[in-house]
Amino acid sequence: MKEKDRRSKNASVTAAKGRGAEARGGRHEQRHSAAKGGPQKGKAGAPQKLPRPAAQESTPPRRVEPRSGEKPAETVPLILETRPTAGYHLIDSGNGEKLEQYGPYRIVRPEAQALWPKALPSGVWEKADAIFTGDTDEDGMGRWRFPRETLGETWPMQLLDTDFLGRFTSFRHVGVFPEQLAHWSWMKDQVASADRPLKVLNLFGYTGVASLIAAKAGAEVTHVDASRKAIGWARENQAMARAEKLPIRWICDDAMKFIQREERRGSRYDIILTDPPKFGRGPNGEVWQLFDHLAAMLDICREILSEDARGLVLTAYSIRASFYSIHELMRETMRGRGGRVESGELIIREGGLDGTAPGRALSTSLFSRWVPK
Repeated sequence: MKEKDRRSKNASVTAAKGRGAEARGGRHEQRHSAAKGGPQKGKAGAPQKLPRPAAQESTPPRRVEPRSGEKPAETVPLILETRPTAGYHLIDSGNGEKLEQYGPYRIVRPEAQALWPKALPSGVWEKADAIFTGDTDEDGMGRWRFPRETLGETWPMQLLDTDFLGRFTSFRHVGVFPEQLAHWSWMKDQVASADRPLKVLNLFGYTGVASLIAAKAGAEVTHVDASRKAIGWARENQAMARAEKLPIRWICDDAMKFIQREERRGSRYDIILTDPPKFGRGPNGEVWQLFDHLAAMLDICREILSEDARGLVLTAYSIRASFYSIHELMRETMRGRGGRVESGELIIREGGLDGTAPGRALSTSLFSRWVPK
């Protein structure tokens, strides 16, 4: 069903995360429009019929039955914060924009939630290496302007000791969503502290940064995304990280269909990360609607968690809902399983020019996470 700006991150997707879409079979919608414009003409100028779009494949319906047992304990609200790191920090934000440091580059992108005035003078913003311009709608296409010198499509990045490529896309995204560092750090600790190789499932996996971090920590990883382009980018990142021999399965598939097959096979995972878009399409036209399909997706994810599972993590971008809605859904899904459900928001903290001056918090997404203790 990822790019994310809030992002473009497959459950049946190639999709749109309500943030734009270019490659993510999942976190962002990739639009599959029929040919643009009117009828096409052949060499003689005669109108030709456009090919009929392929029939949409529907994901088999799944009835979600109420579960019995006690609901898990709860922690709400939990705010997970991304602070400045060596590879990334939010410099400033305001007036509907954000100024970020991605590796060697300072980048300006639209940010609707930055309602306040900018803290730094305009001269600082004007010295950015790249500025996204054009259509600033969540799923709109635009272009990049390079005020100092023209830059290539990709550049080297590193987060949590994992190398990958940043990338300028036409949907404002840059190939990584740094607010996810909070979840990735938690996952890395779980994998590193386990007395066995954990099995990690990364649904709507986008460009594979989380999958690489998990595999480098010692996990056996299954990465699923409906976008072939996103899978291609993930493999590029694997080469960049010199991780070709790590145990990662790269699977281009509709996320719902994949987990349904895994349930029938009796497959089990110790950690499941799921970052579905608001709307998206799978490789065969499967339709994903978050409000229609999320409950069924979580229900299946519960079934494929191992007995000694370490966690189920859901992130939701660009939806008109409170974190309480996904919090209560997660608690109902995990009835009788014990543990705790932690829900709230992911935020990024401004750090100023050098990353050492804590400033305002920019909210990026909602999340809900079940953990066994």
